[in-house]
Amino acid sequence: MSFESLRGKRVLVTGAAAGIGKATAVRFAREGARVAGWDVKAEAGESWEAELKALGADARFAAVDVTNPGAVESGVAAIIDTWGSVDVLVNNAGITRDAQLVKVKDGQIAGAMTDEAFDAVLSVNLRGVFHCTRAVVPHMIRAHGGVILNASSVVGLYGNFGQTNYAATKAGVISFTRTWARELGKYGIRVNAVAPGFIATEMVRAMPEKVLEGMCAHTPLGRLGEPGEIASAYAWLASDEAAFVHGAVLSVDGGIVLGT
Repeated sequence: MSFESLRGKRVLVTGAAAGIGKATAVRFAREGARVAGWDVKAEAGESWEAELKALGADARFAAVDVTNPGAVESGVAAIIDTWGSVDVLVNNAGITRDAQLVKVKDGQIAGAMTDEAFDAVLSVNLRGVFHCTRAVVPHMIRAHGGVILNASSVVGLYGNFGQTNYAATKAGVISFTRTWARELGKYGIRVNAVAPGFIATEMVRAMPEKVLEGMCAHTPLGRLGEPGEIASAYAWLASDEAAFVHGAVLSVDGGIVLGT
């Protein structure tokens, strides 16, 4: 399914160099949108732009660290100078730094999640979403509309072993989504979140086969999701087909029920 209403839209995707972010950027490019991609992986920029331009898209890549509010403001200003506004923001950038809160081995305390690991994940996954949305929203208000799409996760709904920091940020993103939906709806700005399950990104596919089998076993559909399936959810939510969807959290997870 394609979405004609996305043609010509000005779309910003963070964490766009690989995985779900890359698939999302490609999907919007295929829909005829103009796509700006941000990532800290500056070396990916040339090939990223070339791939999207080969699809006929006006595509622009910038090395932007979403944890840096000044860099975010400058990056948004550059897009505004070029395209005039941002119609769709996909807050996809995120990291993991997994560890148990407190690890016990042979009855002894063997480790704990560090302050550095906790703060790093909150800085990217939560503050980064805040920085980007705060920078873009004034332009959407002036344009009398826009769409903000936030990357949550099923672990933000259910929690997950060894992911105190990550699960907290993804739950926080859901609260952002619902709060901003209340605040911004009157300006014609729709805000929604997507909560993926286990997705076959490059990082996930590199995991041991036993771990991958366990992920599939926890998913009623019996397989990992594909990045393109998350990208399709973002495209639908950004389109006019979802014009009355606001403040929602869309789970795209193969029916996962953790612990079954």
